[in-house]
Amino acid sequence: MKRWLALLLFVPSISFAAGSGYPLDSVDIDLKDKPSLQNGAKIFMNYCLGCHQMQYQRYQRTFNDLGIPEELGEAYLQFTGEKVSDYITTPMPSEDAAKWFGGPPPDLTLVARVRGPEWLYTYLRTFYVDEDKKFGVNNLVFPDVGMPHVLEPLQGTPRKVYKEVMVDGKMTKSEVFTVESDGNGALSPEEYDTAIRDLVNFLEYTGEPSRLESESIGRGALIFIVIFFVFALLLKKEYWRDVK
Repeated sequence: MKRWLALLLFVPSISFAAGSGYPLDSVDIDLKDKPSLQNGAKIFMNYCLGCHQMQYQRYQRTFNDLGIPEELGEAYLQFTGEKVSDYITTPMPSEDAAKWFGGPPPDLTLVARVRGPEWLYTYLRTFYVDEDKKFGVNNLVFPDVGMPHVLEPLQGTPRKVYKEVMVDGKMTKSEVFTVESDGNGALSPEEYDTAIRDLVNFLEYTGEPSRLESESIGRGALIFIVIFFVFALLLKKEYWRDVK
């Protein structure tokens, strides 16, 4: 048993997408970064809410936590005619979704907790053109994905670009490739990566909106316990001072 534990310490810390074997990229999650969370919310409401919903997250809670005035949130981030106190739901009828996608798109309130931020970050950056698929795209992390690349207007059209290697004095295509945009998107590759990071940051927040508050309470509780322990130890010594 100890031998196996020792071996595990030397295994490279590389994450892989479940079922695909594709390595996942790390992503910097910072729930204190309000501008990032606000931009992520904007991207979600503009590009994801048409199909996906967050039926466990309210607009009002989101606006308050992210520092967005409610009047601005209602004006620029609510498109379905709901009240600010309502849950974030999609206007897409479930019957139509079943016809178009084979089933209703999943709720994304807890997707970051289920999939993990690294999975989401890599997934949203690895769509590529595949004319054989229903929606004309495929994904390296989620092969045979059943959804369109809704963020293509931001990224541009992503295609497989195979690297060339020298074989017998001739340059030939190898099986190694990268996914690269054609450059026609609204964002540069670096800007797109930042936008996806913001979107994933927002999805991480909705998975546990009270996380920062809980961590703060936890730290306060631990500090209280330490201080109480010191006083209890001093009191114990005082009680036992005359006991031989």
